[in-house]
Amino acid sequence: MKANIVNPKEDLQTIREIMERSSKFVSLSGLSGIFAGVCALIGAAVAWFFIFGGDNISIDDFLQNPAGFHNMHIGYNLAMDGLLVLGFAILGTVYFSFRKARVSGRKLWTNLTLRLLIHVMIPLISGGIIIVVLLFRGIYDLIPSFMLIFYGLSLVNAGKFTFGEIHHLGLTEIVLGLIASIFTAYSLLFWTIGFGLVHILYGMLVYFRHEG
Repeated sequence: MKANIVNPKEDLQTIREIMERSSKFVSLSGLSGIFAGVCALIGAAVAWFFIFGGDNISIDDFLQNPAGFHNMHIGYNLAMDGLLVLGFAILGTVYFSFRKARVSGRKLWTNLTLRLLIHVMIPLISGGIIIVVLLFRGIYDLIPSFMLIFYGLSLVNAGKFTFGEIHHLGLTEIVLGLIASIFTAYSLLFWTIGFGLVHILYGMLVYFRHEG
């Protein structure tokens, strides 16, 4: 009979994987990031071609006179557009995470999931309150940058409980938000890059590295 050969490297890798499953939320799917990015691109297209194009007003005119009644109407439409993008992105995250957890035989809702949600929601709720204040005060040019910054802060918090790529995604969103706060005339462009293209790239990275 041949004795079983023990491979310390394989044993250590197995132990590391078990510890990671117990300490990190690994049900997060890269497909949810790709889906959220696609939703953001669709939302940006709606804002560019229908909200601004339909009202025959440029972004520069909107930013220079945000207090006008016509522009308040545009601001409301932009806010609704952003909320719809956020809603579909959340639904996509829940769906793809649930599907991944079911396929891998893990529970989606655990104490770790609750801790993750708490750390994610604190910056999101804080940012949401500030954005509402900016809406009522007619300060629309800073809203895209604040959305990127506070969303990035929530992802940095989430990175402690899930894949490390999420932490770097959060830092990227924060940097884009800070740049957007300086170049406010291009804030919609930076919003599209941050929530759209960057999301898709990081979603693909997470998927192929941890799922594919």
